[in-house]
Amino acid sequence: MNELNTHILLCDDDATLVTVLADLLKSKGYDVTTAQEAEEAFANIKIGIIDIALIDAKMPDTDGLELLDNLRKSGEKLPIIILGEHMPQSEIIKAYRLGADAYMDKPFAVEILICKMEAILRRCRQNDNNEQKIFDLDGKIFDGEHQTFDGKHLSARESDLLLLLCRNKGELVDRHLILRTLWREDTYFASRSLSVYVNRLRHILHTTNLQIVAVNKRGYKLVNCKEQNKVK
Repeated sequence: MNELNTHILLCDDDATLVTVLADLLKSKGYDVTTAQEAEEAFANIKIGIIDIALIDAKMPDTDGLELLDNLRKSGEKLPIIILGEHMPQSEIIKAYRLGADAYMDKPFAVEILICKMEAILRRCRQNDNNEQKIFDLDGKIFDGEHQTFDGKHLSARESDLLLLLCRNKGELVDRHLILRTLWREDTYFASRSLSVYVNRLRHILHTTNLQIVAVNKRGYKLVNCKEQNKVK
């Protein structure tokens, strides 16, 4: 079972495969967004709510490897698994060189796919620095290493953003710095995604005396609600 509320993007032009695989992944506890065209997949990924993407190598509007290439050139670090059907070795090698994290040949066992996804996500979520990762937020514990708040799991990006704000509690964290640090890009799509995640964290923190405050469109502060009126 998925323990980290992982959000998967499944992009394949085979409607039957998408429906069956999405239902199976959802039954295992994953959130799944589907797309049948590369343009739709790209837009969903750039919003920033996806944790890992499964992309078909061949689609009607563009080659799946072209989509992979475009994502990597745009600075997207999202883990990506390419799905193919008897792809020649040269194309599989090309996929890896373009930035694929793994390749799976159709048909495949869903349990093997899940094991591969979780292995990739564990590696991506590892943080080798020794900075503080556990914080007492008004009596509720936020564990940035295990991505939990008050015992409930957060998505990887929710956890990363809250961790950044906690490490700079009471100080302005520049919006552009957040985008470059967590999204690896400072674009319109990344900015929209940041706003979505700030709102998510505000909802998560609503039972505490802590609040994420926007400061003159420059960035955000994590402050005590009693100090909110002092923030300009």
